[in-house]
Amino acid sequence: MTDNALIIVNAKVTTLDKQKPAAEAVAIQNGKFLAVGSEGEARAAAPTATIIDAGGRRLIPGLIDSHTHVIRGGLNYNMELRWDGVPSLSEAMAMLRAQIDRTPAPQWVRVVGGFTEHQFTEKRLPTLDELNAVAPDTPVFILHLYDRALLNAAALRVVGYTKDTPNPPGGEIVRDAKGNPTGLLLAQPNATILYSTLAKGPKLDPDYAINSSRHFMRELNGLGVTSVIDAGGGFQNYPDDYEIIEKLHADGQMTVRISYNLFTQKPKEELSDFSSWVKQVSPGQGDDTYRHNGAGEMLVYSAADFEDFRVERPEMPPNMETDLEPVIRLLAEHRWPWRLHATYDETISRALDVYEKVNRDIPLQGINWFFDHAETISEKSIDRIAALGGGIAVQHRMMYQGEYFIERYGAKAAENTPPIKRIMEAGVPLGAGTDATRVASYNPWVSLSWLVTSQTLGGTRLYPAANRVDRETALRLWTETNTWFSNEEGKKGQIKPGQLADLALLSDDYFSVPEDEIVHLRSVLTVLGGNVVHADGDFGPLAPALPAPMPDWSPVAAFGGYYKTSEAQAKLAVHCGCANDCAVHGHNHAAALGANVPAADARTFWGAFGCGCWAV
Repeated sequence: MTDNALIIVNAKVTTLDKQKPAAEAVAIQNGKFLAVGSEGEARAAAPTATIIDAGGRRLIPGLIDSHTHVIRGGLNYNMELRWDGVPSLSEAMAMLRAQIDRTPAPQWVRVVGGFTEHQFTEKRLPTLDELNAVAPDTPVFILHLYDRALLNAAALRVVGYTKDTPNPPGGEIVRDAKGNPTGLLLAQPNATILYSTLAKGPKLDPDYAINSSRHFMRELNGLGVTSVIDAGGGFQNYPDDYEIIEKLHADGQMTVRISYNLFTQKPKEELSDFSSWVKQVSPGQGDDTYRHNGAGEMLVYSAADFEDFRVERPEMPPNMETDLEPVIRLLAEHRWPWRLHATYDETISRALDVYEKVNRDIPLQGINWFFDHAETISEKSIDRIAALGGGIAVQHRMMYQGEYFIERYGAKAAENTPPIKRIMEAGVPLGAGTDATRVASYNPWVSLSWLVTSQTLGGTRLYPAANRVDRETALRLWTETNTWFSNEEGKKGQIKPGQLADLALLSDDYFSVPEDEIVHLRSVLTVLGGNVVHADGDFGPLAPALPAPMPDWSPVAAFGGYYKTSEAQAKLAVHCGCANDCAVHGHNHAAALGANVPAADARTFWGAFGCGCWAV
């Protein structure tokens, strides 16, 4: 990273600064915005700066995801085939077949979240027979939301599930008439069976995990993301599983700012976890690129509900309050912010009983604690949160599960899941995020589309206009307001002199594209602290070099990350020798990736997509 001055001119700048909401140019120096206004003002502020002409594109503050699992996701990104945004099961299966051919033994092919069967034109998942037909020998693991995983016979053999393997608490290994596992695993409603099975797969060695994390951060940069709040995760122990991200930080290779929360890993030993951690690290410890943010989203296991709307709401156990109270007291005494995963109002209201009790002894105002998810939160609970000085972070999980919610609770109940407008009216800090990567996609534009349109990926309209927000409000929920959740208000989230110079120049104008095209937006130029961290199309030469994905069979090498439509590719296209645009992998050339697939033959997989890139 450098502190060279940079000016961007000829832009439609959305500042989100109410004192100066629009501009045409920005000047950046020493990692912060120096001037925001006219081209003349920007040039006068930094007369020797490098100048970039934005070409009239929309420029926005860098996006901030207030709930994601980027640290864990980075460790696995290069091993995962992404079906995020793929429009049909037939195309998804074609990708799967191609990846099976690329993947050497004993590696698995994994599709881990980010999609729903409702996004496919076929409106279904693959069958186990289909998986076994395309992959008789290569283990295949497909995770669908929090509700199920599909394993082919090869994967079942590797993980060792047999007729004698018992069902874990809250999970089911589905069996045939003879009692043998079929390959279908169900959360009933506990998803531990899904994640513990996934954890049996091969892991990347440290050098590959570093490469994987860098590629994941660059993928986020390509979508305009410059900051995240990491919500920890199961099988993500502190400090052991933070070694990779801390090395990237120490080596100056992070291209996304991360504030991280610590997630307890030991049922019945949660207080011990946090008692140890409050002695090791303190909130805010670190710097603007990598810093500690407090506790959660798991505080105690007895307070964790589940968000699979295909099954009945789980009742929290009687010991929830007695388990939760000492942890909340400890955190409040040390002024540690916390976040608590809570889908249902029944869970939230019981947690609030504990918070109010602690608040009588230790005021909670100013700690910036909050609930995550809150799909069915009641008006009464919203008001109780407001009185205690808490916040609510929402994610677009209903975009993936809305149809299941309606099947169980009805369309009327779905109209306020969550009640976004009511939360804002109560004055409760509200932020937006994704909960990526194992359920919803990490693509922020999917979330922004949900906030504006209220449509699921399957096309179902969930909310009336009264519970939807306009485009500017949605953008604020992804920028300025998310800074409350990391105690960084006024430091970033706006394009304003003195704030961190994080920004994204968009592939199309967010404020004028049709609603159904919001989901396809990307960034053509992403800047973090005044340094270009991603560039596409005409801006491509400005992008810093990134090593090829490792290992060489990585799905990222062939397919990249989030699916790009042919129209999106056209907006990002660079001038090269390709005769056609490829909806699967754009302009990734075989020669650059060292791939060995029969691309030139129109009868084979790549030719079927009309792609000439691989023949270049």
